[in-house]
Amino acid sequence: MKKYLFDEFENVSPQTWKTKIQADLKGASYNETLLWKTNDGITVKPFYTKEDRTLDQIDLPKNGFKICQTIEVGKVEEANYLAIDALKRGANSLEFILKEPINIKTLLANIEVKNILVFFKLQFLSSEFTKNISKYVGIKNCFFNIDIIGNLSLTGNWFNSFKADHLEVKNISKETNNFLAVNTSIYQNAGANIPQQLAYSLAHANEYLNYFGPEIARHIHFNISIGSNYFFEIAKLRALRILWRSLLNEYNSQETHTLIFSKPSLRNKTLYDYNVNMLRTTSECMSGILGGSDVISNQPYNKTFQKSDEFGERISRNQLLILQQESELKEAQNIADGTYYIESITRQLASKSLDIFKQIEKGGGFLQQLKNGVIQKKIKESARKEQEQFNNEELVLLGTNKIQNPNDKMGTIINSPSFVKSRKEKTLIEPIIQNRLAEQLEKNRLKKES
Repeated sequence: MKKYLFDEFENVSPQTWKTKIQADLKGASYNETLLWKTNDGITVKPFYTKEDRTLDQIDLPKNGFKICQTIEVGKVEEANYLAIDALKRGANSLEFILKEPINIKTLLANIEVKNILVFFKLQFLSSEFTKNISKYVGIKNCFFNIDIIGNLSLTGNWFNSFKADHLEVKNISKETNNFLAVNTSIYQNAGANIPQQLAYSLAHANEYLNYFGPEIARHIHFNISIGSNYFFEIAKLRALRILWRSLLNEYNSQETHTLIFSKPSLRNKTLYDYNVNMLRTTSECMSGILGGSDVISNQPYNKTFQKSDEFGERISRNQLLILQQESELKEAQNIADGTYYIESITRQLASKSLDIFKQIEKGGGFLQQLKNGVIQKKIKESARKEQEQFNNEELVLLGTNKIQNPNDKMGTIINSPSFVKSRKEKTLIEPIIQNRLAEQLEKNRLKKES
């Protein structure tokens, strides 16, 4: 019989380890001393064993992730130039942010759209324009970020009205695929904790399933913001796929895979010592890769204070290229399988999120809870706690609330809106406000510069 090196050693059970640790603590409480409770309500243990494996089957992408270049379309010809340049420099998918209908042929001139994925984030709602784009690009390669509930959450209003918006979506569904997005980034950038983000994503998507029927599931994809809690963000993406599969099972849907489009969060990005933003986005992109994102679009290091420029976009794209090619993470979507710590966190996040989701459904569903202000209140509570930790330097952003460079001056180089602005228009519901943790501190520092 063949023997292995470790056959000579006896297996050690988790209880044996715990007993040994308890003895070494010399009377101190194991639970109070070594168990860590996160803001998300997740318990982190001092050690993990194979007993912590969950063996959950997660439907991850088959061929790694795609690098996406995001382009805000002002002048159409300029956007076309930037898109072609990005593809030449390593991007293999594109996201266009459109404020109004444009000439799609001019925007996509000389671009082989059949060979890439093209995403359109529309800040307006038009079934006619959407169908025209889909016909030109091809329904397999074309994705739309159309999210009428997300628009309500973010702005406090429908594009037109509940009935008109849902009718437009229904019209779009007749001739277009992959057109419905669930923008969970709204909740993350407003300060929701991870179980809340997952629960709100699920409840948000469930409103579409309830209204349009389970067949709409094949058209839905998720837009996610990735935060700085490295292992937890990996687990967040994996938990989302588990939860989505569970929800579809309730509808007897046979859909297996949904596309996840990830971007680093803006909540922890800073004006001062802004080069640290590159370290933050690198870590966040790694979480997105290892968590199983289908597509990742990086945030430029100067996103918080400058208009889009060639240097910032190139650096952000090169970060992904280095991770993909030099760090050999091109097809690393399964790398977290079998990791006891991540699998344990994944299961806990999924469980807590499901509890919140059930509470939302008992309260009348996501839309009803938005109208009642319940979702907004919960996010504010979570954001307030996180803000207090930042203000007390328990949550550290280097160069901002810790180890500041007093010679760092920003007032003369800001050329883009950096702070949340108050809005005065009338809204149907209270909008969910996205803001960065460092905003008030940065305002105070900018005042001292002048």
